Amino acid sequence: MATIKDIAEAVGVSIATVSRVLNYDTTLSVSEETKQKVFEVAEQLRYRKKAGRRPNTYKIAIVNWYTETEELEDMYYMSIRLGVEKRCEAQGIQITRLSLDNPRASEEVNGIIAIGKFSRKQAEELRKQTENLVFVDCSPDEDQFDAVVSNFYRATENALTYFMSRGHTKIGYIGGREAYKDQTAIIEDPRRVSYEKFLKEKGLFDPELVYMGRFSVDDGYKLMKQAIADHAESLPTAFFVGNDSLAIGALKAVHEAGIAVPDAVSLIGVNDISVSKYVHPPLSTVKVYTEVMGETAVDLLLERMGDRQIAKTVTVSTKLEIRGSSS
Repeated sequence: MATIKDIAEAVGVSIATVSRVLNYDTTLSVSEETKQKVFEVAEQLRYRKKAGRRPNTYKIAIVNWYTETEELEDMYYMSIRLGVEKRCEAQGIQITRLSLDNPRASEEVNGIIAIGKFSRKQAEELRKQTENLVFVDCSPDEDQFDAVVSNFYRATENALTYFMSRGHTKIGYIGGREAYKDQTAIIEDPRRVSYEKFLKEKGLFDPELVYMGRFSVDDGYKLMKQAIADHAESLPTAFFVGNDSLAIGALKAVHEAGIAVPDAVSLIGVNDISVSKYVHPPLSTVKVYTEVMGETAVDLLLERMGDRQIAKTVTVSTKLEIRGSSS
């Protein structure tokens, strides 16, 4: 079993620093980047804290639509979950984790936080366990369920507006397709929808510049290679990319083709994962405040477990971070 020492050696910090980060010590003076790295390595090494005495308060369940392996490939949902756990730790709330394949809690819980994309049918199944439900990154029914979401429509418009302000008129899109795990429907991606709507309004939309796959580094690489092959000398001068994993793969394909970034092609991703600032060139991206989303979900759940009866949806803002991959 992994130890704090193993994590400290992997991250390159002291054992004391790792211990304080994992225990959410708010007085610790260390960068957010280092904190994120500690949590990521702890997950990779499957470190688990020893059970200690907890206050006798609420117990909630976290249902994550991503598996642990998928979380490591795409840190977006891991970061949300860490935000949930951080807030629960601060509030003395006990946590249990449920599998999406078998989301029935073996013991009574006071509430459930569901992280990821859940259909209305799945939401109704979860409500059979408790009325105290909060969904993060989706809203199965805003009239019935609490939810915390980011405004990806606005984020997409901000990225495209930036490109146009820099003189780009031929803008491609590389994105991913997702479906609910119960296979009831394909999920409409707001980034893809907003991209098409915005460019149509400007008279600039071209369906041949849209490439769709999975939200992974491998697919980002393959899709950009396909775009380069399809358009040769008429490649778009800018690409908006659905997440940073896709964008990192796309960057690799562009480098291999000898195409200069950002002189010939500019790229903007989404999420601002920890490695995005260290790729070459550093990746411009839309920062999504995933940890805040997780913390907000706990706050909503505490309200719901109090006396609030009306469903509430909280939208967390995003921020465009311009770095070396766009001009």
